[in-house]
Amino acid sequence: MTHGQTDLCISCLNANRYRSELQDVIGMFVSTLPYRMQLDSYWSFDELVKHVREKCLTILEHSHYPLQHILADHHLNQSNASFLETMFDFVTTSDVEDDLYLSDSNLKQVFLGESYNVAKFDFSLTFIHKPTATNGRLSCYFECSRDLFNSNSLETIARRFEYLEQVFYYFAGGSGRNSTESISKTASHC
Repeated sequence: MTHGQTDLCISCLNANRYRSELQDVIGMFVSTLPYRMQLDSYWSFDELVKHVREKCLTILEHSHYPLQHILADHHLNQSNASFLETMFDFVTTSDVEDDLYLSDSNLKQVFLGESYNVAKFDFSLTFIHKPTATNGRLSCYFECSRDLFNSNSLETIARRFEYLEQVFYYFAGGSGRNSTESISKTASHC
């Protein structure tokens, strides 16, 4: 946000398993939710965090409401909803390999190798958190469309993000070293 803007709207992914009976069901229930924040530049950082937390919890209470209905309620469609081009995702994973059984078959996760990334959004920021990892760090990934961002722009964004992360870590009582495990920068074609 720049030049006095106070209204921010981005899209976030949600597991969308809002009922307990959906927790163990195999399948894609992921939904996209718009997160709109109206911010005040005079808020302290703690006030900002509190506001964002409360807003996010309120949004999650209504996560079962389909994106198409949200857009229709606001007289938008996917082609003119610009917030759908900016994505934030926070993924929590486990180091423990859980066995999964389907009928009499034991299913195992298979890594298919890296493939060529195609940006699905104009700008995407993903955090990967492994709470069981011994280092307790986050991994952070940027993915941007090459049509909108060149490698220099992406490097600048990543450096600023690293600096911001170091400031937060320092003021939270850290030693000043990076708490994110890695910042991966990927510029992809749409």
